[in-house]
Amino acid sequence: MLPCNRLRIDLGDGSPAVDYRIEDGRVESRTVDNAADRNSVVEESWQRLTADQLYSHVMADTVVSRWLRRRMGIHQLIRACNHDPSFASYNAQEQLDRTAA
Repeated sequence: MLPCNRLRIDLGDGSPAVDYRIEDGRVESRTVDNAADRNSVVEESWQRLTADQLYSHVMADTVVSRWLRRRMGIHQLIRACNHDPSFASYNAQEQLDRTAA
């Protein structure tokens, strides 16, 4: 069972799963793949998501962005994807307001 600060996206089609976690206020991801012999798992190292990647999740209203809103809160998520204060915060807030309604 994954801790509550983690999310696993597994399409179930044999493609690698992707784990997301919130660690020390940062959003990180890694790929998790079953090894060819299916008896072991290969886990890549955790990589921090960039502001652009977070912004893309928010704008697309992905499962990841909805999970992050519940775990981090709207305001912290907006700050995390705010790479241009005059543009990103306004558009991200507008998108979050629409999806929260």
